[in-house]
Amino acid sequence: MDTKLIELLVCPVTKGPLTLGAERQELISKSARLAYPIRDGIPILLELEARTLSDEECER
Repeated sequence: MDTKLIELLVCPVTKGPLTLGAERQELISKSARLAYPIRDGIPILLELEARTLSDEECER
């Protein structure tokens, strides 16, 4: 995924920054403790589609 696009996107819940979780193809919002999936190169920024991050994942 294009890094310039990632810099422009924000978490729809907190409006905070997102980081790329390359190993699972996700956009991570540590402030919301959510991981948004990327499917076929398209970020799915819907809270209902996101998975909750574990405590361990949030500390990284």
